[in-house]
Formats: sequence, structure tokens, C-alpha cells
Amino acid sequence: MAKKGKTTAPNVIKRPPVVVVMGHIDHGKSTLLDTIRKSNIVDGEAGGITQHLSAYVVPHKTKDGAEEKITFLDTPGHAAFQKMRLRGADVADVAILMVSAEDGVKPQTLEALESIKQANIPYVVAINKIDKPGADIQRTKNTLIENEIYIEGMGGDIPYSPISAKSGEGIDDLLDLVILAADLAELKGDTNASATGKVIEGKMDPKRGNTATLLVNNGTLKSGQFVVSGTTFSPVRIMEDFQGKTVKEAGLSTPVRIVGFTDIPEVGAEFTTVASKKEAELAITQAQLDSTPVVQAKTNSKLPVIPILIKADVLGTIDAIQHELEKFESDRITVRIIDTGVGDISVSDVQNVSATKEAIIVGFNVKVERPAQDLADRLGVEIDTFSIIYELSEWLETALKNRTPKLKEKVETGLVKILKHFSVQKNTHVLGGRVEDGVLKMNQHVIILRRDIEIGTGVIKNIQQMKSDVQQVDEGEFGMQLETRAEIAPGDYLKPFDTVVS
Repeated sequence: MAKKGKTTAPNVIKRPPVVVVMGHIDHGKSTLLDTIRKSNIVDGEAGGITQHLSAYVVPHKTKDGAEEKITFLDTPGHAAFQKMRLRGADVADVAILMVSAEDGVKPQTLEALESIKQANIPYVVAINKIDKPGADIQRTKNTLIENEIYIEGMGGDIPYSPISAKSGEGIDDLLDLVILAADLAELKGDTNASATGKVIEGKMDPKRGNTATLLVNNGTLKSGQFVVSGTTFSPVRIMEDFQGKTVKEAGLSTPVRIVGFTDIPEVGAEFTTVASKKEAELAITQAQLDSTPVVQAKTNSKLPVIPILIKADVLGTIDAIQHELEKFESDRITVRIIDTGVGDISVSDVQNVSATKEAIIVGFNVKVERPAQDLADRLGVEIDTFSIIYELSEWLETALKNRTPKLKEKVETGLVKILKHFSVQKNTHVLGGRVEDGVLKMNQHVIILRRDIEIGTGVIKNIQQMKSDVQQVDEGEFGMQLETRAEIAPGDYLKPFDTVVS
């Protein structure tokens, strides 16, 4: 019989929806969230892109007068953050798909829609930027239909709302649609259950240690309990809401930051709660027993390996960088991530890669400690840091290409028949020949053939035609000097070639 906890009677109630806003990079996702929660997060982001997964609770009063709460996940828009965005959709109950009334559906809109479909959650469409001079709502609706996004009033049942994220026009209607979609989904939770949910961000805070943002899916998380996720746990001593205020408990669909994990929990992982440290340690021991080591796919051992160590400010960004690396394709090199970590680049990171030829340390939104930079300079270790993802993407592509070994390819330029052998002195043969095909050039290397069998190679040292020195010959008979160790006879053939490096 299962052991009962202190609270045995379930208290199942309606749960606030967790909402993710998705779409093209500049169709207004951050502006919408900014307008909804009346605080500026756009200007402070490097490159104008929101790069960390966060969550915010917003109160909303519907047209019917009902007081509701909505939890918004703030997911990055750049293509490199595909995994983070998909994870956002995976955590959410309802999605808002943003489409600009100026641009209509873009490839990234469809990519976002695919993430929503994979997560199997309902969604509503926000047609944004209706205040812009180039806005054309009807044309935008048509692009939605063309891409099989069948909105209400145009043969489908997907709710939509024209809005201006900047001015706030239409946002209340949009939030009403979100609440309606959530009501249809019948979201519920038991406030008396032990809290469970997902880790939506993890980072190493230089002043506070390992922290994580958790989203409570079910139950109530209380101060004094212990949170367990994978092989790490934390006492619930320092618990803060999305505004940084200390709270004693967190209910359904509430995001909280917990400080004091034994290690940084994996983003997207489930968490559970237990009453004591002993139970937490037992749960971790069991998780370690249950987990099987992940065996990385063997790389092609014949190809040169470029080792990369990644350091970033948060775990989600490491996912994004790995996604960028996965896109790099080459039949000449293999990229191998030798380590990843959260925090500034340290001496130990440099030491970690110093014995490995061609290794690169890549940092995102982190600093390089002075001793680490000094050691890297002495050992010739390359370190590069970034704060904008596209700069990092472009740099990675260039850095990897620069380390790609060059291929040397022989390109044959012609065929020459030896007609006469006049003399030889110190491996330099004076010959008469005729161009059968193509061209023969000064200083070209040649393959010497006798009855289609290679008998040696040589280099053209001089070409004469009509008693004049020439740089190349492409027809007729001519004289030449050929440097080779092979024994040449009339009837042999020369195949001249150029060496092309690519």
C-alpha cells in the first residue's frame, strides 16, 4: 500500500495557462510581452534579441469580468535557439503564433508552427503591426491560408486577433482568446499534491551559486522542502518569484527561481519535491542507478577532429551553440565538443584544451579571466567571446573552414606524344613531341605513360616552337626539355596536369 503524505485529500482546481509566444525574429514577440507586463526588456538585450528562457505571470480581466492569471514563457526568436524554442512549446499549454501584418508568413513562422504541432498544444494567431503603414490584414490572412493555417472566418477554427504590440490595440482580445483556448483544454491541478514541473532555465550565478528557474505544473512548492531534478537537488530556502521577490510557496503554473542546487539541473528536465535531504539523496542515488551512460556516436576516425570547448552564461545558450555546430557539414573535418560549462572562461578551461591541436574555446555572454587569457596567449589557444548569436554563428563557420585541410586535386590539361628523343644530361631530356589534345605549359608536372602504364613523372623545363621559347603549346609539333628520372622513348605519352587546391 502506498505511503500517504501529510495532505491526503486532493484539491483539484483550474490551473492558469502557461503561454508561449512564437514566430519570426522581428514580428514583435518581445514587444508584445513588454507591453503586456509594462516593463522594458527589449533595449537591454544585445542585438535586440531575447536570449534566455524566462517566465512572467500576468493578471488579465476578461470581457466577462473574470479575473484570470496567465504565465508567459519568454522564448528566443533566433534560429539558433530552436531547441530552446521547442522546449518552450513543450512546457506551454497554449501558444500565440505571431505574424506581421506587413510581412505575412515567413519560413521562421512555419518553423515555430512545427514546434507548436510537435508539442501538440492549441494555438491562437496574433496578426501584429496593424498600426504600420504597410500593414495589410487581408493579405496576411491569405498567406496564413496558403500555408495551411486555417483561421476562423476563412474556412478554419484557429482563433486570431489583429493587434499592435506597440500601442496595445487588440491585446485584451488576444488574451481573451488565450483564456478561451485554455478553458477548452480544461487545465487542472491538485494544490495539495507534492510539487512537480519542469526546469526552464539553469545557470551558475557567480555570487549565489547554482540557480534554476522552475515552472510548477502540479502541486504546491513550499519553503523547507527539497527539489530534485535528475542527479541534482536543492533545499527550498531561497525561492523568488519572477520579479525577484522572496516567496514562501509557489502554486500551479507559477515560475520561481531556486538557489542552492548541488549542480546545475538540466533545462527541460522534470523536477519533483521531497520532504527531507535524506529523501533527496536517495532519489538522486536511484536516478544515477537508472541512468545509462550516453554513448556519443563515433566520428569518422579518418577525418581530422576540431575540438571545441563551449562556455556560456546559461545552459540554454549551450544548446543553441550546439545547434549551430550541428549545422556545420564537412567531408574533411569532424567537429567534437570536448566540454561545456556555465560561467566565465578560466585557467582550467585553457589547460583542458591546451594539449589538443586546433582546439577552440567559444564563450557566449561570459568573460575571460585575466590569468586564463595570459595562459592562452602563451600556449597559442584560441579564445573568442560573443554576445550576439549571429556573430557567433558566422565566426564558427569561418573558424571551422579555416581549420579544414585543403584538398589537392590533379586536373589533367592535355595529352602529348613523344616523337623523338634527342639527348639526355643529368636527368634533363631533350625531346620532340606533338600535342594530341589540350595544352602543355611551362613548369607543369607530367605523368609519363608507356602503353597506358605509368613509368614515371617529370617537370617541363623549356618549350620551343618555331625555334622560339614559348610558355605553352596547344597544337602541332614542338621541342621541350623534360626533367625526369624515367627512361623515355619515342612513342611514350605525357599527361600534363595542374594541381588545384580547394
